[in-house]
Amino acid sequence: MKAVVYKKYGSPDVLELTHINKPIPKDNEVLVRIHATTVTAGDWRMRKADPFLARLFNGLFKPKRVNILGFELAGVVEEVGKKVHLFKKDDPIFASCGLRFGGYAEYTCLPVNDLIAIKPSNMTFEQAATVPIGGLTALRFLKQAGIKTGDRVLIYGASGSVGTFAVQIAKSFGAEITAVCSTTNVSMVKQLGADTVIDYKKDDFTKTETRFDIIFDAVGKTSKSVCRHLLKPGGRYVSVTKNPKSNPDDLQVLKSLIELEKLTTVLDKKYTLEQIREAHTYVESFHKKGNVVINVL
Repeated sequence: MKAVVYKKYGSPDVLELTHINKPIPKDNEVLVRIHATTVTAGDWRMRKADPFLARLFNGLFKPKRVNILGFELAGVVEEVGKKVHLFKKDDPIFASCGLRFGGYAEYTCLPVNDLIAIKPSNMTFEQAATVPIGGLTALRFLKQAGIKTGDRVLIYGASGSVGTFAVQIAKSFGAEITAVCSTTNVSMVKQLGADTVIDYKKDDFTKTETRFDIIFDAVGKTSKSVCRHLLKPGGRYVSVTKNPKSNPDDLQVLKSLIELEKLTTVLDKKYTLEQIREAHTYVESFHKKGNVVINVL
């Protein structure tokens, strides 16, 4: 099968399209024929070993544990292991690969766990492939912050993958949303449901007079100390620089929101496996709006 591998850390040039053996599912795994995957911050940071802690996980001098990136995907079940009963051949699915990665290939094996589910019926494969990482991250942090109807929520970095999902998910909870993004993304973020949008290129969001129940840094570029004065007494600050608490049903929650048409995805650019270096270069530039998808099939 075709796969993109990397044998050393570095720039997008270390990514190589090659042919490797097709994997065989274990008893508790499904073999997935991948239709689409994405390029996330997790992918390029693992490729670049940035932060340095990535080397402690994946090998100090070169990648050892993970050499095929691709953090999330959508595709069709090709084969199921002997102990798998939740899925069957030809089921359309979407999934987070977790720290196994593996989406940059024609096939991968995934364990049957809380990070794989039947694809939303009203999404294409390329749309569904963008949901697990950004969607799960946004949902989990907002739930961790205890979001509820009527909360005032500020979302910093509202135009990225996590941010675009966060705006919509917060809206589905009945929150009042102030979003922070750049000039070119103001209209898009309003369309997603933000009640107020602050263009950080024109205004300093830290000087707003509004006080918030929740501040969610969806890109990891601000801090609690900078935002503390914007919080109401008892207000909560959460950031993607921390690990969110997980729940086994989170992917099903996202699927339900999508099928109720309360949640959609923002597709910025589309590439093929052959264009993976170009895709990584673009995502690493921090200019993407929403998600960047890789069509495999």
